[in-house]
Amino acid sequence: MTADTITAADIRINARWLIPVQPFGVVWEHQAVILQGSRIAAVLPQAEADEAYRTRETIDLNDHVVLPGLINLHGHTAMSLFRGMADDLPLMTWLNDHIWPAEGKFVSEQFVLDGSRLAMAEMLRTGTTTFSDMYFFPEITAQAAHDAGMRAQVCFPLMDMPTVWGSGPEEYLRKGAALIEEWRNDDYIMPAIGPHAPYTVSDQPLRSAVELSAQTGAAIQLHLHETAFEVEDAIKNSGKRPLARMTELGVLGSNTQCVHMTQIDDSDLALLASSGAHIVHCPESNLKLASGLCPVQKLIDSGINVTIGTDGAASNNDLDLFGELKTAAMIAKVVAGDASALSAHRALEIATMNGARALGRDHELGSLVAGKLADLIAVDLSDPYLQPVYDPASHLVYSNHGRAVSHSWIHGVPQLQDGRLTRIDVPDLMLRVRDWRQQILS
Repeated sequence: MTADTITAADIRINARWLIPVQPFGVVWEHQAVILQGSRIAAVLPQAEADEAYRTRETIDLNDHVVLPGLINLHGHTAMSLFRGMADDLPLMTWLNDHIWPAEGKFVSEQFVLDGSRLAMAEMLRTGTTTFSDMYFFPEITAQAAHDAGMRAQVCFPLMDMPTVWGSGPEEYLRKGAALIEEWRNDDYIMPAIGPHAPYTVSDQPLRSAVELSAQTGAAIQLHLHETAFEVEDAIKNSGKRPLARMTELGVLGSNTQCVHMTQIDDSDLALLASSGAHIVHCPESNLKLASGLCPVQKLIDSGINVTIGTDGAASNNDLDLFGELKTAAMIAKVVAGDASALSAHRALEIATMNGARALGRDHELGSLVAGKLADLIAVDLSDPYLQPVYDPASHLVYSNHGRAVSHSWIHGVPQLQDGRLTRIDVPDLMLRVRDWRQQILS
């Protein structure tokens, strides 16, 4: 090997274990990940990296597993400021009597800015590098995520009733179209359309959302089949299941992300499979609100892309996606009556590659492959509660919680170093959060 054959690069990460996700189901040992700018230049054994690369910085992670950054495909980020405010209540009581009144009183641009920063701090600290948001003042969340260097799909809200963000569907669609135009070519921000749910959005706004999606390529994300009551009420009022109505209106397609989907019969399964729509599974929110259980393994077996989200911290009550994966895997086994359902590797896939597919960015995100964007995390497995290590993938899903995440990079930029956030001023943020707590309590 001569100096002429040695390649210069920015960062070398030496990992005790590496889970690339592609190829599926493998754990590699003593690997090096080479970062050059915003991309992964190479993934190769450390001995080969010694011969082929010289880097500006080398990070030795001798007790860590390195894997792609996690993708949290559904949440309401600013609602982190409502964490624990109205627990132990059914969905409609929680919404009608507590959450919607609180939003009307407290939600503002500053509330969304501070709440989004709080959520991003938690997500970065627990391994999420890309998230999806559906909330008011989406322009504020988009800018906050961009400023922090975090990837985000930002869905503007659409519903029939007036809110703090607008007077009704026409204003929401007008503002939403402007949001899409502003961010549509950005590396970090993916603007999208967020009809709230079939029971809050009438036919014409939904048709307009479909038209806007067709014109711009923006994804559509909506809450769908969240509870048995929602489905029963729709059948009572219209004679149709909500999914059938969405299909007739053109909402259901390969650019659609259906959140929750706890109520699925054979007709729903056929529509989902034929449409190419994506499912966003939110197991802990579904459990806490007693909404139901999504048949994840059945969906996967039918060829439907299943992703995962935490939902908002007001109904979870955390944004730790590793904890969500453990819950998802446990539920999947019980629902399927099969202990092999949603294996550890499959669970990691739904939080990485499957999320990237739903975003239309699986060519750039979701796995550790040369040429993809450098979004990756490291999890420290040296703590006694994670010892001994026989199978790192199993540990990540069944034994780990997100606080063991020690490092993360997004677009090649370090976001977390030895557990310390690099781009969010945590002390200042905590002062703001305390101020909001006092306002809400009073």
